[in-house]
Amino acid sequence: MKNKVLLASFALVTLFVLFVFFLINPSYQKSLEAKYYYEIGSYKTAYSLANEAFSLDVYNRMASTIMAQSKTSLKYVAYLNDAKKYMQAIEAMAAEGAITDAQRAKIKMMCSIMIDAYPKLAPSVITNKALVDETKQYYDKFEKLFEKVDR
Repeated sequence: MKNKVLLASFALVTLFVLFVFFLINPSYQKSLEAKYYYEIGSYKTAYSLANEAFSLDVYNRMASTIMAQSKTSLKYVAYLNDAKKYMQAIEAMAAEGAITDAQRAKIKMMCSIMIDAYPKLAPSVITNKALVDETKQYYDKFEKLFEKVDR
């Protein structure tokens, strides 16, 4: 019985020391801050903070993970920004009325760019599911549009 109490006390003291180290260490403080910004969708800030934390301590796996995930998420955000920009341009062309052969070629090129860029995105388990789903929806739209324009 005395050994169990001693072992439990030792475990609690060890956890407390690790917790205090985690909160005091500047690298881990920045990692926690980076994690917060990643969770709220501010991927550039999260990447920057995780990079700082990693440069302070190259063994900080939390910083390394957040940095990698932020980089991946930034690729998704860039894809979505391009997709929205291209869709607006395509909708503007379609609103003018009949689509000319030059416009058709331009639409085909935009679709091709977005279709080719999609496989280069590599989601992971941690990547925001809403971000991945929205990207997939745009990819599907560009594929359908490409099929219509390619006829």
